[in-house]
Amino acid sequence: MANLIVRNIDDKIVDALKAQAGKHGRSAEAEHRRILESALLRPRKKSFTEALQNIPDVGTDADFERIDNDSDRDVFN
Repeated sequence: MANLIVRNIDDKIVDALKAQAGKHGRSAEAEHRRILESALLRPRKKSFTEALQNIPDVGTDADFERIDNDSDRDVFN
């Protein structure tokens, strides 16, 4: 495994890291590793295009056409 040195970190960030580590019962170093891992190795989010491509191809366009019913009242007036 590699070592990572991060310099010039604001004291407020270090204090927040230590506080968060304490809440989770870990060392600041272990908390730092967990934060880096969750930020960098989480699954990539799908793009909108990919999400649309994953929608199953079911039915026909006619199945989803709007049915105009003249008896419906106009809810905006």
